[in-house]
Amino acid sequence: MEDLQYPIGRFTYDQEPTPQKRSAWTRDFERLPGELRRAVWGLSAEQLDTPYRSGGWTVRQLVHHLADSHMNGFIRSKLAVTETNPRIKPYNQNDWVATEDAAGDVEPSLHLIEGLQVRWARLFSSLADADFKRTFDHPESGTQTLDYQLQHYSWHGRHHVAHIVSLRRRKDWKP
Repeated sequence: MEDLQYPIGRFTYDQEPTPQKRSAWTRDFERLPGELRRAVWGLSAEQLDTPYRSGGWTVRQLVHHLADSHMNGFIRSKLAVTETNPRIKPYNQNDWVATEDAAGDVEPSLHLIEGLQVRWARLFSSLADADFKRTFDHPESGTQTLDYQLQHYSWHGRHHVAHIVSLRRRKDWKP
């Protein structure tokens, strides 16, 4: 179950980020749209509605979740860049994937992710080292830095793409 739930492992925060590491994590942002599109390419409606593991979200829900989560993450990053430790609003991701829009075509979310990731990568690339210490206040998980945000969302995109890719392998779904 652990491998199905965390196919690339659980997120671990690197306490010693460097400009080179940040650049690599930012490249993950740039690669995500293409990797996600390749992961879902050619899937039928029935395949998109298949959970990646027992009790897990469907492939369709994963795609829409990535769009929802990364939109929220981008806005939180922008708030941290433009304000002093702003308090952000959390959301219930399980409720969000249960809304009607998350049952629809994945193409709008794929397009959204394409533009969003370009902007987010550009934002992170524009920051000086000291800017990565900027924070926002999450009411449930406390203060988070932009360093944490960059690392976490680099992992988050790869994590969910791996869910889809590993499901395709297990089911032998060829493109």
